[in-house]
Parts: sequence; structure tokens; C-alpha cells
Amino acid sequence: MASAARPASTNGDYTARHLQVLEGLEAVRKRPGMYIGSTDQRGLMHCLWEIIDNAVDEALAGACTEIQVVLGADGSIVVRDNGRGIPVDIEPRTGLSGVEVVFTKLHAGGKFGGGSYAASGGLHGVGASVVNALSARLDVEVDRGGKTYGMSFRRGEPGSFEDAVGVHSPDAPFTPYETKRTLPVVGKVKKGVTGSRVRFWPDRQIFIKDAELDYDALAARVRQTSFLVPGLRLVLRDERPGRADDAPAEEVFQHDGGITEYVDYLAPDAGITDVWRLSGAGSFTETVPVLDDRGHMTPTEVERECGVDIALRWGQGYDTRVQSFVNIIATPKGGTHVAGFEQALLKVFRKQLEVNARRLKVGSDKPEKDDILAGMTAVVTVRLAEPQFEGQTKEVLGTSAVRAIVAKVIETELTARITSTKRGDKDQSARLLEKVVSEMKTRISARLHKETQRRKNALESSTLPAKLRDCRTHDVDRSELFIVEGDSAMGTAKEARNSEFQALLPIRGKILNVQKASIQDMLKNAECASIIQVIGAGSGRTFDLDAARYGKVIIMTDADVDGAHIRTLLLTLFFRYMRPLVEAGRVFAAMPPLHRIEVIHNGAKKNELIYTYNEQEMRRTVSSLEKKGKKIKQPMQRYKGLGEMDADQLADTTMDPRHRTLRRVTMRDLEAAERTFELLMGSEVAPRKDFIIESAAEVDRERIDA
Repeated sequence: MASAARPASTNGDYTARHLQVLEGLEAVRKRPGMYIGSTDQRGLMHCLWEIIDNAVDEALAGACTEIQVVLGADGSIVVRDNGRGIPVDIEPRTGLSGVEVVFTKLHAGGKFGGGSYAASGGLHGVGASVVNALSARLDVEVDRGGKTYGMSFRRGEPGSFEDAVGVHSPDAPFTPYETKRTLPVVGKVKKGVTGSRVRFWPDRQIFIKDAELDYDALAARVRQTSFLVPGLRLVLRDERPGRADDAPAEEVFQHDGGITEYVDYLAPDAGITDVWRLSGAGSFTETVPVLDDRGHMTPTEVERECGVDIALRWGQGYDTRVQSFVNIIATPKGGTHVAGFEQALLKVFRKQLEVNARRLKVGSDKPEKDDILAGMTAVVTVRLAEPQFEGQTKEVLGTSAVRAIVAKVIETELTARITSTKRGDKDQSARLLEKVVSEMKTRISARLHKETQRRKNALESSTLPAKLRDCRTHDVDRSELFIVEGDSAMGTAKEARNSEFQALLPIRGKILNVQKASIQDMLKNAECASIIQVIGAGSGRTFDLDAARYGKVIIMTDADVDGAHIRTLLLTLFFRYMRPLVEAGRVFAAMPPLHRIEVIHNGAKKNELIYTYNEQEMRRTVSSLEKKGKKIKQPMQRYKGLGEMDADQLADTTMDPRHRTLRRVTMRDLEAAERTFELLMGSEVAPRKDFIIESAAEVDRERIDA
């Protein structure tokens, strides 16, 4: 029988002396990923939010009205608040001041049931101490009782730095405290002034070299917090060198409307309901270990209160956006509160559709969760003491009793709202139920007709639009669909294409602006319907990328302002209803030339043709040719449209894969893309007018056909 494998060792021994016991903050420095997730930008952001969350907990307790976050020019990060201030008196079990306990002891804090916080984000007592352990230097100052107390740490060790006058640096000489000592008093403040200031320099021995805080991501998180804590003023200031000129040096965030304003901010489309606020509470009991007078942990049944506050609305689109929070801490991977929310939604809508089955012509079909979530924007928040999370990063709520409480609140409140007899509520509820039924029927129809959305063979091609000039190949990866502007260009393109793998679909003029139109209007529009039918993968939530009939979809429009407008309208259609096609990098814009320069050669040599794609390139090319003494045939041809080219020219410049240039349409920043499409194509006229006025000076007037 083979012997059991032993741990590798130089001499084959494996005894107790080989075991390492990591105590205190040494364990954090040895395995930082266990506490902050990673040592890159994400981990650095987590450290900052551990400190900010402590200040926000003071705001939740009603003791703080303003928080300032400063990204210093010297690489430091400062968080200030006007809360009660970290306790400065001596903690009896350790003999250390409250400040030193909070910043040097793991699992120490005021959130373990001591009555300081009814609901908080910091729960494990490791936040501030972990940040301290992973900082080259951390300074903390506390205003309490008319005095300012101060303390410094180097990589978690308390001591004092010998700073030059007016300069604070982690590289300054450091003297550790050899014995326990009281918290030094470093100044005085007015009576009644309280607060805390934490300044830290992330340790570059721990964090990777290029780990820097992303201002935009930080601003988004600060804005999110301002929505979740109504009335709290948050100031974000960036003093780092090299800041882009258009980046704000300071922003102030304050939203008194709370999560109702947040839903309005998040919603990407026009609403079919107002923002509905659903609130309630419930209680539950759980067994937790409690420290008794003798220092023993005793299992004790504790009565808990869970507050539920949810804001939601449905829009005309089909995208779903649900943000969930526990005590204002984001839970991006959901948890029991989101599960209870979705469970109640499904139950309420199934019951309401059953009651209104005849009026809505539902039949025996039942809605699924996705039918209800389509077009919904929601912010789900719960508040409770000592919630159970899965890990220090707190991405998933695990407290099981929360599910039933949230489900009960939603079921009661949402049913009351949908069945309300108030005129406004009644109209919105009717539109909402019709939308859910429409989504349900679309899903069922898509499932029944999925096979017909596959690539059509030659015998089935009669089901496609008559104006489509399809290609012969069945190899999807190789095939290309050109969406061509106008019949004149279509005629030339038919001769210029390679019919083996290039298909052509002409469109007449400018299609419907789908950013402002409803789904029904979009589907009724002949050009939009043709494009969706030809691509053959469905639209919206039912879009199936694997069913797309072409490997590339290429938008080929004239190289003028009208062509750019048509291209924008088409991209809006792809962005809103066939987004996976764009995300997969399968949508392109053709680049037809704007000018043709004919260089005259003497003798029998054939004249040379050079194509340019904008005014600047044309001028550079002409200047270069003139310097070389070359003659140019005048007048130079400026193409006003694709129809002005002959087939050979169109093939060489725009369609032949050997010579053409394509621009791939990408979505590097989804939120920025959504904002841009809403600005350019949405229903709000005023912002678009301002944008046009501000950008008018940058327009190349030569490109305007007038």
C-alpha cells in the first residue's frame, strides 16, 4: 500500500515548529487579498471606503452632516467628518485608548451590539485596522471635549514621525512607542466641536505600482452614498498633479430626495410609471454569541428589527437595473433581500394577471421573472443591526430572515399600489400590466419561432424582404451585410460587391429615431423591421447572438452630414435593440472617401488615383504632390454620395476587404454611451440645443451640403 503524501521539506520533517502563527496586523500584510479583495486599484478603493463607511455610519446614527474626501498631491488620502469622534478614553480590557484599539486590533469596534449603532456598514471591526496595516503611514486626529487628540502609525505600528515643518511624509524618521502610552493631545477646539480626520498613505510594498484611485469611479460611489443618506453633504476634492483640465477639482454631492431621486438618476428610458416608494419593517429573532460579564461568549436569542425601503419604476425599454444595499453598503451580487424582492414581484404580478386575465387576454400563460423585470429600475435598501455577509468585501447579504420580511413588505405595498383606485395610479398600473403581458407574449413567441430565426437557406429566402440582395455563403463568420443608404448607391454596390459573401440591404433616407419611440412604433417602422428581420436574431431581451445571419454588419452611408445622421440613427437601433451584436464587435461603419485626386503622368503611363477621406488629408496630399512637382487634374472630384462612384471605385475604396478601411463600433463605457445617445437622440431637447450651440464652432462647413 502506498504511503500518504507528506508536505515538502528540505529534510522531510514536518513538525509544529514549521507552523507560522500570524498575529494581529501581520496577518493582514501577509494576506491582504483576504481582507480587501486585491492589491490593485480595486483594493485601494476598498481601503478608502472602509474609512469613509465609518464616517457614513456616524451620519446614519444622526451624528454627522458633512464628510470631506481629499486626494492629496503628496499621494495621501484624507477623510474628514464632523461626527462624534472616535472614542479617546481607555478601553478597560486592553488598557489602550479607543483610537489605538480601533486602528490596531482586528475585530474591535463599536458595531458588535454595544448600542452605539443601530445599523451600520462596518460590521467585522477590521476596516480601520486593515487600512492601517496596509498604509506606509496613517495619521488620525480626533476632536472631542474641547481638545484635539492625535496619533500616527507606520505600517500599523503606533509611534511618532519627525516631520519637517509643514511637511508630512511616510519617509520621515519614525520612533515606535516602546510602552503603552496615553493618547497625545495635539491642540484645542471650540466647545461642542467634534469629528475625526484620517490621513493615510497606501503602502507601495503592498499595492501594485500603478494602483491609483479612479476619480470618476470614486465620484460615482460618493454620489451613490449621497442618494442613500438624504441630507448628508459629501465633498470630493482632487489635488493630485497631472489632473486633466476638464476634471473637476472639487465636487459637492447632496440629495435630499434619497433613493427616489436615485431611481430617477439611474433610469435609462422614459417611464410608464412614476417612482413608487415601498416601505415597511419586520422583526425576527436570531441566536448570537454575546460577551457576558465574565468575558465568556454565551449564545443569546436577540430580537432584531429590519427596515425595508425600496424605490422602483418601470420604463418603456427592456433593460433592468437593480441596485441593492444593506445599511448603505452596496451588495452588487445581491443576497437574501434581493431574493425576497424578486420573489414578491413574481407572486404579485402572477396574481394580478390571473385576476385580470380576461381583460388582458393572458390565457393560461404565466409571467416569468424576466418579463416583470424588463424595463424596471429599482433601488432596494434594508437596514438592520449586525447583518451577516459572505466575506469582508460584503458583496452578498446572507441573513436568511430578511428574505421573508422584504417579500411581505413588497407583496403588501405593491399590491396596494397596483390595485389603487386613484386615477393616476390606476392608469399607470394598467400600462404596467399591459407591458408585462407584452413581454410575456414576446418571450413565448420568440421561443416558438426560434428555429425560423436561424439562417435561411435558398428555399426559405422568399420569407426575407424582397429588396435584400443576399450572399451565397452559409459561413456566418465570413458573411457581411452592408446596410446601404439610398437606391442610387445600391445600384453601384450591387456591381461592386462580391456576391459570394457580401449581402446588401438598402434603406430609404432616415429611419425612425428609436431613442424616442416606443417598441411598438419601432416594430411598425418598415426600415427597422427589415433590418431586424434580415439579421434574424430577434430584438431586445430576446436577441440571440448565435442566431445572427451575418458575421459583420457594415453601415455604408455617404461621407457627409446627412450620412453621419443616418449612421447615428442606425447605431441607435443597434444600441437599444441589438446591443449584444455591438458588444461582440460585429457592427462596423464603412469609410468611403471624400475626394479623388488624379495625378497626371506624361507619356503612356496611366494616371494615378489617390483617395482621401477628409479635408485635412486632402490638403496634405495636394501639398505633398505639388512639392514633388506632380500635376493634379482639375477640378478634383469631391464625392457628395456613394452613387457618384462607379463600381470599381466603390469596390476598391469601400467594399473590397483587401483595400477598404472599416471602423469597428465599440462600447468601452456603457454608461457614457447611454448618456451620449440620450443627449443626441433622446426626448430632452434643451441639453441637445446647448450641445449644438457649444459645438457649432467645431463644424467643418465644407462638409455641409447647402
